[in-house]
Amino acid sequence: MSRPGFLLSAWPWRAVGYLVTGVVVGAVTLVAIVVLAALGGVLAVVLVGLPLLVLVALAGIPVARVERRRLRLVDLDPVSDQRRAPARGGLWAWLSTRFGERATWRELGHALLFAGLLWPVDALVVVCALLCPLSLVGTPLLVAGFGEVKVLKLWAVTTWPVAVAFAVLGVVLLCLGAYVLGVAAGARGALTRLLIAPQEAELGARVVELARSRVRLVDAFEAERRRIERDLHDGAQQRLVALTMTLGLARLDAPPGPLADQLAQAHEEAGRALAELRELIHGIHPKVLSDFGLEAAVADAADRCTVPVDVDLQLPGRLPRAVESAAYFVVCEALANVARHSGAKRAEVVGGHRDGRLVLRIRDDGRGGADAAAGTGLTGLADRVSVLDGRLSVSSPPGGPTLLRVELPCEPSDRCA
Repeated sequence: MSRPGFLLSAWPWRAVGYLVTGVVVGAVTLVAIVVLAALGGVLAVVLVGLPLLVLVALAGIPVARVERRRLRLVDLDPVSDQRRAPARGGLWAWLSTRFGERATWRELGHALLFAGLLWPVDALVVVCALLCPLSLVGTPLLVAGFGEVKVLKLWAVTTWPVAVAFAVLGVVLLCLGAYVLGVAAGARGALTRLLIAPQEAELGARVVELARSRVRLVDAFEAERRRIERDLHDGAQQRLVALTMTLGLARLDAPPGPLADQLAQAHEEAGRALAELRELIHGIHPKVLSDFGLEAAVADAADRCTVPVDVDLQLPGRLPRAVESAAYFVVCEALANVARHSGAKRAEVVGGHRDGRLVLRIRDDGRGGADAAAGTGLTGLADRVSVLDGRLSVSSPPGGPTLLRVELPCEPSDRCA
């Protein structure tokens, strides 16, 4: 409304359409609720009126559906339907769901307020801001047709100068009325949105959808990681194995000389490339994690650590793949930090599943002083944990010890090892 071109845009007409349709819908809603309530109250003694009273209680649902469509006239941000779908089919399940959610009663309150108060206000605004100025604008036409006209039932006009003056006044009031209509329509739209779709509910729905999308992204990432690991294991690694064997056989058959030396060098390079590829595959997604679960994978990581590590994991079974993968790589990174930075002589990994959470504690007896800003990978670990709505805390005073605690919400999975 603050833009210069507001009067020439479609918004004044959209505001008029919103308020006029509000008058029609409100009047129809009032008649329907009064008729249904009256018939239901009279016929309730013979039980025939009970379904009518149920319809009165549910009257807010169709009214809210119409209001969501009408809001598009003055509000470009769509209002979502926040009602839950019934858990099963059938009329009784639908009624139980509707009567059990707050949205139904909130929409009923909106329908009663709409039918009893809001639509008369809409009608009053339209009359004062639109119809009255239009009647002033049409004064010259009425004088030309009838010779004398009583403007707004108050002032008698018989001369052309007075009629033109009233027309000019009507144009000015019509321009001002466009802003009044815009303000009234905006306020009505905001009130309707507040009643049928409060911001807290919309934010809650968006948070739920964001959480679901984050889970889908994590699952997709883990599936892609496993696909890359599988392709490298079954493709490139097998070709390198075949190449190593071929070079080894050629090395045995070659007579001593420069060719044999070159074959020996090529055979050694192929062996190193194969070892590096196996390390890469293990880093992408270790096979022991997929086949035997987190306990075996952590034990394997502890065996490969240069610092002696005691492992004590008590898990009820397999966990969701994303949780196992995140927990495993957190342990691996933590043990790598222990080996590179802590100067520890011993470390331990302790954990278990309780109260719907996987809890891991990685402790070492090193010098302490771990700092996320010092490039130790703690920020990356925190990001990996936060993706799964988990928590990571570090206690590392100067002089040690260092304790890394990880909590990941999860439930045991039913999938087989």
